[in-house]
Amino acid sequence: MTDLVLRNGRIVRPDSSLVADVYLREGRIAAIGSNLDVPAGTDQLDASECWVGPAFVDLHAHLREPGFEHAETIESGANAAAIGGYGAVVAMPNTEPSLDSVAVVAYVLDRGATTRIDVAVAGAITMARAGERLAPMAELAALGVRLFTDDGTGVQDAALMRRALEYARPLGVRLAQHCEDAWLAAGGSMNEGAVSSRLGLTGRPALAEELMVLRDLELARATSGRLHLLHLSTARSLALVAQARREGVDVTFEVAPHHFTLDETACATYDPIMKVHPPLRTTHDVEALRTAMRRGEVDAVATDHAPHAPEMKDMAFDEAPAGMLGLEHAASLTFEALGGAEGDPQRFFSLLSRTPARIAQLRASDVRPRHGAHGGDVVEGESATLVVFDPSARYVVDRERLASRSTNTPYHGRTLSGRARATIVNGRVVAFDGELA
Repeated sequence: MTDLVLRNGRIVRPDSSLVADVYLREGRIAAIGSNLDVPAGTDQLDASECWVGPAFVDLHAHLREPGFEHAETIESGANAAAIGGYGAVVAMPNTEPSLDSVAVVAYVLDRGATTRIDVAVAGAITMARAGERLAPMAELAALGVRLFTDDGTGVQDAALMRRALEYARPLGVRLAQHCEDAWLAAGGSMNEGAVSSRLGLTGRPALAEELMVLRDLELARATSGRLHLLHLSTARSLALVAQARREGVDVTFEVAPHHFTLDETACATYDPIMKVHPPLRTTHDVEALRTAMRRGEVDAVATDHAPHAPEMKDMAFDEAPAGMLGLEHAASLTFEALGGAEGDPQRFFSLLSRTPARIAQLRASDVRPRHGAHGGDVVEGESATLVVFDPSARYVVDRERLASRSTNTPYHGRTLSGRARATIVNGRVVAFDGELA
């Protein structure tokens, strides 16, 4: 393992920052200081004017393997994550077969161990994500699984979700819910409202999300369960969570970049790339999410990275599958939403690194088989899993140059600000200036 020194970067700590060198040796932070004297032959990276913090952690990535390797593989998804500044991702269970057994989860973990980054797994709450009977959570927790979800579909049976919350509590794991009432959302392909009526498209009402948010907050309250809400998209959902937190409910939540950067009018072109579940919402909802992010009311930004092969998105809007790419551009979009270079770097790393690592139980203090430490402070002795983020960078998104196997990004041709200059995992540079290292 080659030693490395990061020169003159702005080290972003939870409550402060300083400009200094960071010397990485044998996968850990060996020293921090000005003009560090390092051994001859040490690799050097100029981090001047860049932010140095813990590498990003994504709570919500669809890596598609096993079963849908034509859209993405664990390796290609991990590569996209590395370019985006991520040191770890949590792979969602809507694969084929689902991640509901020891054998399939172990397969994904083994495949993830061969990639440039750390790949953790979210297990399914129910067998085959069918919402009928619980998956063997205790067996999967023994492998290191700490999040469980039927993402793609929410657990519709309230009694079953209550039982799952009760079962999960002594295991020390957290249930993550895709909040949409299937009956209210049925047949809808975009947000229900004036825009969907004008376009002649069946809508998915905000109420479909908000009713399940309310239901599961009450179930978590009744069971003292630990709940994480995936990709919340409406102002009302955020208000419900805020009220529940004030009343002591143990709930965390994430927002996705597309929900705080795009609104329902993006669907006016009938481009299926703009189709996502939950759907793009109103401008009011978009601004509510952005405001909550800036105020520190959002726990995490999660990509909901959802690759689809081109032929799957080359369909009529209401027939195409839902989902967008996210891993390579989420940090830039978050940076812009927080105010760019004038924004708060502490909040930036809280949303993308520190709090996601806590929710996923990937910190150094967490006992976790197979996984490294993420989301820590940039201090001597910590794991050298870092990102060097350049707030002055500007680049144009080109879907033909993505590391993902798929091209369904809604940001093609858009100029973005701020970019991961280098992603470092256990002291090794795995991506540099938008390319794999």
